[in-house]
Amino acid sequence: MMAVADTVADVRQPSSAVAAMAAEWPILDGLTGGTRAMRRAGRALLPQFPAEDDAAYQARLDTAVLTNFFGRTCAVMAAKPFSQPVGSGRVAPSVTEYLPDIDGQGTEFPAFCETLLRGCLSHGLDGVLVDCPPAPAGMTRAEEKAAGIRPFWAHYSAAAILGAKADRSGGAWKLRQLRLLESVAEPDGRFGERQVEQVRVLEPGGWELWRRGEGSGGDWLLYDSGATTLDVVPFQFFYGTRRAFGAGTSPLLDLAYLNAEHWQSSSDQQTILHVARVPILFGKGFDPSATIRIGASSAVVVAEAEADMKFVEHGGHAIDAGRQSLLDLEDRMRQLGAELLVKQKANATATQVVSEGQANSCLLQSIVENFEDGLNACLDYTALWLGDETPSRVELFKDFGVDSLSDASATLLLDAAQGGLLSAETWFDEMRRRSILDSERQWGVERKRLGERAIDGLEGKK
Repeated sequence: MMAVADTVADVRQPSSAVAAMAAEWPILDGLTGGTRAMRRAGRALLPQFPAEDDAAYQARLDTAVLTNFFGRTCAVMAAKPFSQPVGSGRVAPSVTEYLPDIDGQGTEFPAFCETLLRGCLSHGLDGVLVDCPPAPAGMTRAEEKAAGIRPFWAHYSAAAILGAKADRSGGAWKLRQLRLLESVAEPDGRFGERQVEQVRVLEPGGWELWRRGEGSGGDWLLYDSGATTLDVVPFQFFYGTRRAFGAGTSPLLDLAYLNAEHWQSSSDQQTILHVARVPILFGKGFDPSATIRIGASSAVVVAEAEADMKFVEHGGHAIDAGRQSLLDLEDRMRQLGAELLVKQKANATATQVVSEGQANSCLLQSIVENFEDGLNACLDYTALWLGDETPSRVELFKDFGVDSLSDASATLLLDAAQGGLLSAETWFDEMRRRSILDSERQWGVERKRLGERAIDGLEGKK
């Protein structure tokens, strides 16, 4: 039932910090959503030419296909810290039993974290709310467990975080208020369901749910509220590149813009290929009113000695230029994605003490280290719901930095080949171009040595 409460018009309104981040999201949403999402974005990501009519543009849009370097790079990078088992030997015993089902929906801890890290890399910000259903008064811990009352992690994307208020306490930021956008499914008739939008407001020791009131002119009204046993807001921000508390940006934003350029250029290339593949029949010296039959069993008879008929075909120079432009774009995208893995050399001064690992860490390693701290905070929130103050610490695999851009891009190329985004021959040519393979080696010889099954394994085929 709708509770009687004050009307708050701006509870759904994103904060200024969120609005600033949101300016980057359309292109990121399109790329992470794949070809269908890019087509749905329409003219925002694939502009219509000045003299192009709507039907021609729609045909061009409907046939455009995304080569998703951005999405693939985010997926590959997010998987790297979980390529080896997560070190969870120092997790509080009360929390350990929930790791195989961290969200209460059957998702294991590493899988949940990989999805979370992918969101950080793609949009620059993600969040986790560590929540727990209220238990009836007087119920013991064993009874709560038997009734399924347990802490769980809820993942919120950047777009679902409407705003946060925080201040510094004890040298760290402490949330005073947080607004989260949610969509819940409710029954609609016997078989249907409808999605209801609501805003969750969290403050230390309490929570509120706000929904649009029916027949209230669209005003947001307090729908439900309650108290919690925690004096903190059990929510943790996770960042790609942190700009401020509760604000981040994708470390692969430049790659996203290049991928959008590739989407547009690829559409141009596909269009010119379509034009070039359809030759134009040219004739001169014919009676304009005469009916001319063209075909293998037809003959054309003319009276004019200067009459001529021929097919005019595209010269192909623009096609080659477009193809080379696409290849150059793809190479730049691989380099931008690979830069996350290149170790950054740090110069320690006489007053600085920098460990060898810190001095030679790559950007992805730094992101994962901060990500690891966020996971530990969530584990501590989980223990707090259980009345356990034992700190938890997990360790993720972070030794994936390489010394050069060539080595880093080689890793991405191998992942792309195994994921089916590159052919084995293209991968071989790229390795040779980077001088990782001897320039004298030939693909035909190597293919015979490897055999068909080995080639299929490289390209990720079954």
